[in-house]
Amino acid sequence: MTSEQPEPDGRTGAPRVVIVGAGFAGLSAVGALRKAHVHVTIIDRNLYSTFQPLLYQVATGGLNPGDVSYAVGGFTARRHTRYIRGDLAAIDQAAQRIRLTDGRDLGYDYLILASGVSAAYYGVKGAAENTFGLYTRVDAIVLRDHIMNGYEQLSAGTDPGREFAITVVGGGATGVELAGTLGELRSDVLRATFSDVDPARVHVRLVEMAPELLMPFKPRLREYARRQLAARGVDILLNTKILRVQPDSVVLGDGSSHHSDLTVWAAGVAGPEAVAGWNLPQGPGGRILVGPDLRVQGSDRIFAAGDIAVSADDPSPQLAQPALQEGRHAARQVIRLTQGGQTQPFRYHDKGMMATIGRRSAVVQLARGARFTGTLAWFAWLGLHLVYLLGYRNRISTLINLSWRYLAWGHGGGVIVGDEPPEPLPGQAGQGGARQALRSLE
Repeated sequence: MTSEQPEPDGRTGAPRVVIVGAGFAGLSAVGALRKAHVHVTIIDRNLYSTFQPLLYQVATGGLNPGDVSYAVGGFTARRHTRYIRGDLAAIDQAAQRIRLTDGRDLGYDYLILASGVSAAYYGVKGAAENTFGLYTRVDAIVLRDHIMNGYEQLSAGTDPGREFAITVVGGGATGVELAGTLGELRSDVLRATFSDVDPARVHVRLVEMAPELLMPFKPRLREYARRQLAARGVDILLNTKILRVQPDSVVLGDGSSHHSDLTVWAAGVAGPEAVAGWNLPQGPGGRILVGPDLRVQGSDRIFAAGDIAVSADDPSPQLAQPALQEGRHAARQVIRLTQGGQTQPFRYHDKGMMATIGRRSAVVQLARGARFTGTLAWFAWLGLHLVYLLGYRNRISTLINLSWRYLAWGHGGGVIVGDEPPEPLPGQAGQGGARQALRSLE
């Protein structure tokens, strides 16, 4: 192991707070610790923080990857925080030290885990190997390139009978937003950009095991989302279980097989495999079990926040707002402990939920009961996302690109194309291999 790096700012004797993960929860914790008399270090495998709610826009060519990414170092430099690029490998609670995968060793007085999650496949055969996720910037780039390549292959004309089928698994916000945008791509942009391709050759399918889409929303909003997707030509399968995913098809619970050139998995989340090596208590899906104050069960100095954390008694929804609030709360409890105080339980302040289906179509459900749909809801969705994006350049670029996409929709605008996907790595076949080829470059 290499020795610990020197403290960054000379505040000798101040408690050391290490934050793992530069997502919503991690950066929120950094902000809450800005004026505290502590050394703050944040660790993330990427040089940038990703605004996950807009990844589906990157995947469908509406935004550039840089629009939803912000340099972690640029955020931390103004907040007296040290940034280290790396992955957490192990935690030694007795010695209050962590080890990174590259062998570096860091000490801490308080540790906040906000590393995020990965896809949960629920034991479905072939799902991990033959589906695309939408949790990281790289996921979105890979998916975009395969979607655009599928359209280009139709346009090539070498096989007039060829069709392009996309299956989205999961009827939550991510699945609905992606399926709705794919439906519009087929109906409008395909006609303008690839005018020689019959849109009927593109099929978009949304599969959900629950009886309705967007289950956390009120029934009227769920039905509105279903109608809007159907109007965009999306084939919706409810009460439908995925039995197996193959490189070119999905097999449903009733045994029927459906052709699928691209299968996108948006059906739930789980703790990354690395969490098992941290020797912390894990709950459903491998997420870390926390107590009422967000301290990890059985630990006095370790907190967990965001999607990686789960409370057995009062689980928070897996949304941006809970992650932001949990990150701030964990940081404030650290401050209380450094001052000799007692921790306080976390209380989630529900501000509501929203999801977009496509052009001038969204659903908004506020905590105090107000619910609305359509154009007004879509502008509310756009405004909120612009507010929470990091960086003025990102906000301006996103506003321009999304405005152009939805104003010029169907007139040759609104598509940011990518590169032709690489061939699968040796020994790997199907979509999973192609996805891994780009991930290897991360």
